[in-house]
Amino acid sequence: MTFILTNDDGINAPGIKALWEALNNADLLLGSLDKSIIVAPQGQLSGCGHQITTNSPINVQRLSETEYAIAGTPADCTRIALSHISQNVKWVISGINSGGNMGIDVYISGTVAAVREAAFHRIPGIALSQYRQGKKPVDWPRVTRLAQIVLTDLLNRPIEPGAFWNVNFPYLEAEAPDPKMIFCQPSTQPLPVAYQVEGEDFYYTGKYDERDRTPGTDVDVCFAGNIAITKIQL
Repeated sequence: MTFILTNDDGINAPGIKALWEALNNADLLLGSLDKSIIVAPQGQLSGCGHQITTNSPINVQRLSETEYAIAGTPADCTRIALSHISQNVKWVISGINSGGNMGIDVYISGTVAAVREAAFHRIPGIALSQYRQGKKPVDWPRVTRLAQIVLTDLLNRPIEPGAFWNVNFPYLEAEAPDPKMIFCQPSTQPLPVAYQVEGEDFYYTGKYDERDRTPGTDVDVCFAGNIAITKIQL
């Protein structure tokens, strides 16, 4: 059985290295993973959504036995992984994104699109993202450890065909206790929409941390300091 790892931050991003470590440490507990392969974009494609490439060539570079760099989108990565790299994919796991992907972010996020594409093919997936407060740095060792816990749980849960998990880790101060895992509903409220206008140019000025926090939604759970987990069905 093969696990495909991908993201939208690029193959050299720290988040996918954290995901690799978390998954392989989770495997020590799961005992079911035969092989994990990274199939990720060559560069940064954050916010590309479910864009796919059909009218131009997609360069594929095999960097090692377990790494492929794709000159395409996260959805392209999943398509190529399933059709040409492995015929026995058990899961597609995407992330760990540097930035939250809650609520309607799932329609914007390339991280989530990678596992949605897998769900189209009836292969389960998990998208993992780390919410950031402003420009504060990510504590990747801690996120890696939390991701290991989450993966160990979710990979042992049954999930119906055409569904996937979306996970958002909260921003935590160094002294904060470890967060709880909370299964919740995705927010359906829009992101803040605001622009600064200079002549004919519009500059987006919406503040992510000021978005609606309807109680019980993934946005509220994550902003409150817990790990928000939603199950999304096609």
